[in-house]
Amino acid sequence: MRPSIETIASRVRSQKQLLPALYKDMDFETPPERFSTRVGDDTELRFGARLTREDLLADTDMVARFREYTMLGDITGDAYAALMPRYGFRPLVDRLVTACEKGIGAVPDAPPELRALIAEMERTPDWLDMTLVEQGAREERNSAANLAPFAIRGAFIATFLNKYSALPMALTGTLSHATAARRVKETATFFTTTILPGALERYGSGFQAAAMVRLMHSMVRVNVLSRPGMWDAKTYGMPIPQLDQMPAGLIPIYFLSNDVLKGGRTEFTVAERARVELARYRCYLLGLPEDLLGDTPEDIVRIWCTRSATLRYDYDDAICGGLLRATMEAELSQDQSLSGRVFRRLERSFSRVFFAKAFLGGDLQRAAELGVPISVRDRLLYGSTILVILLRMFAYRLCSLLPILDKMSDRRLVTRLKRQVVAYGHAEFTTNSAEYKPATAS
Repeated sequence: MRPSIETIASRVRSQKQLLPALYKDMDFETPPERFSTRVGDDTELRFGARLTREDLLADTDMVARFREYTMLGDITGDAYAALMPRYGFRPLVDRLVTACEKGIGAVPDAPPELRALIAEMERTPDWLDMTLVEQGAREERNSAANLAPFAIRGAFIATFLNKYSALPMALTGTLSHATAARRVKETATFFTTTILPGALERYGSGFQAAAMVRLMHSMVRVNVLSRPGMWDAKTYGMPIPQLDQMPAGLIPIYFLSNDVLKGGRTEFTVAERARVELARYRCYLLGLPEDLLGDTPEDIVRIWCTRSATLRYDYDDAICGGLLRATMEAELSQDQSLSGRVFRRLERSFSRVFFAKAFLGGDLQRAAELGVPISVRDRLLYGSTILVILLRMFAYRLCSLLPILDKMSDRRLVTRLKRQVVAYGHAEFTTNSAEYKPATAS
């Protein structure tokens, strides 16, 4: 049963009582500039959707939910991150790692804030089917091993198109090439880790990665809001509100749901339903409110589009362009072997074209205006690369249909994914406040 608007509003406003030092200056009564329901405003829905903005805004209940969630951080995660002045940055991280790996009982004098965070993540939602989650992970392994290494950069930069949601990344120093590369690899590590066998079980590596991502986001909120003059809450609302987990966490099933509806269906197949369950549980562990986790194609598309229809859009080159350029120019691999150099060249071209096709409707001129120019060579390399990728994915898919090869091919994919994680390097999932720099939109 979905919580009432009154319940959500009470939870949002409780942040000021629970963490007054952090949220004392936040206005939870007045929607920030980022949230828009005014006719004629430019919003993220401009990038295309199956539903009109008028239709979406007519759903007053859903709009009211997004109005409240625009100001919701991570109450339990923020409370734990706010302990940094008392415990220090590294001890907080170490305590969380120990609690994830060995249980809260293994943490000497565990603070109640850590106990609350772990307990919240350990709670099993009523709808969860872990058998489906494991099946969904298996369904995802083919594309993760073959497509994701080429597409991750292009998918990552899609989150930088709007200053209203991209600003926190700019503040944390991601305008530098080194930091941008680290963030791309950490994102790739997180999603790759969570589809390994058993990864999202209580003591799995994916569960720990989700906890670390939550702590990283909470540390950003604490650091940004603790430094006078760094954050304009009236314009941007809550730094990294929980609903901003949606773009990265749910975009695969949003595209899937759109395809299902375009094909004239209203329900998922068993394999599709498994992928949805995986994405929903992964987002649940990251703290996305449960009533934003749709489980039908129509619900998923409507919820996603309502976020887009209420999120004001503005492209600011100082913020968005800086993030795009830093990420596109970052070196994601230091492998100097022949295969390593070939991969880097193919990946750069592929990610550019993939970004334009997936998020700009194939508009190459718009991509160039955004700082992602695409040459004829890029398109030729993309075409040849995608052909090889699709052939490899088809081969693995064919093997999965043959009992004698099914387990063997999946083991091969798992081995490849583990190698990818190693190649990405150790993911800290942390944020260094010393790198923070004001990044005011023009």
